[in-house]
Amino acid sequence: MVKLLTSYKKVWQICTFSSNFIGTPLLPSRSSPSHQNAYKIRHKTSGAGDRALQERQKQHMARGLPKQKPIAGVKEVIVVASGKGGVGKSTTAVNLALGLMANEQSKSVGLLDADVFGPSVPKLMNLKGNPELTEKNLMRPLVNFGIPCMSIGFLVEDVAPIVWRGLMVMSAIEKLIRQVDWGNLDYLVIDMPPGTGDVQLSITQNIPIAGAVIVSTPQDIALMDARRGAEMFRKVNVPVLGLVQNMSVFQCPKCNHQTHIFGSDGAKELAQTLGVELLVSLLVSGDIPLHLNIRETSDRGQPVVVSYPDSPEAEAYRRIAAAVVRRLAEHLK
Repeated sequence: MVKLLTSYKKVWQICTFSSNFIGTPLLPSRSSPSHQNAYKIRHKTSGAGDRALQERQKQHMARGLPKQKPIAGVKEVIVVASGKGGVGKSTTAVNLALGLMANEQSKSVGLLDADVFGPSVPKLMNLKGNPELTEKNLMRPLVNFGIPCMSIGFLVEDVAPIVWRGLMVMSAIEKLIRQVDWGNLDYLVIDMPPGTGDVQLSITQNIPIAGAVIVSTPQDIALMDARRGAEMFRKVNVPVLGLVQNMSVFQCPKCNHQTHIFGSDGAKELAQTLGVELLVSLLVSGDIPLHLNIRETSDRGQPVVVSYPDSPEAEAYRRIAAAVVRRLAEHLK
């Protein structure tokens, strides 16, 4: 106790000395007029005062944000995101891009892999090599299945780890967005990294996003992070077009018995909580199935939408694409 009192006295002496030195009290007395005024002000800033204060804070913060600049030649940007990795986000992004083009073959669709630390698009789209440069020193996307693609995976070796700090990652993202000759695209699908970090914030603040698609598996652990992702997009004024519940139904190839490995209605309940749409309704529970077809075609770089276009799995992705287009049209009204 004696030691504590001694320490407190030393702190008080330091604060008193500092106050005398700078001419401003650091620890105002509770009985002083300044403290009483501050107390009154705090209690007056309620109701309309609180709202006015919050509005001023928003305006002040907005001054420091970068101005959104559209990507040259791109009409609408759709981001595919997830709260955590391993839920099938990249597979969904690839098949969504292919589904958009399959539904409307007159539309041009591009695919950007923004997952700098774990690029999957080169493998999923069966693409290798370095992008060529145009006369304007812009990178030409690599193309397969009619989809122009760009990824950091085209610029590094297959097994090379990306050990970069935040500023380097931001610089790479800026180059992948701005220093690419995308041509004229109706839709650019961006495969976002998992989570709610610097990359997500940088992309949403620097380019206008038409809408976000959230991918999750139906177990509680994944849904908690999916909700964080959805709330992040709402905070930065990006419309959440809907949720995709992935990998919940396994159908036995021998007896056709269906098993909900990770649960059944988790994403549906989350969609209702958030007031958004579950973008696909397949089989009995609104899921994209955990199907061998999807895994094998993805590993071969032959996505199921193009390799088995008549399969129920491909149809599910095309329905997602149709729902996304419909939701975009609703948000434009």
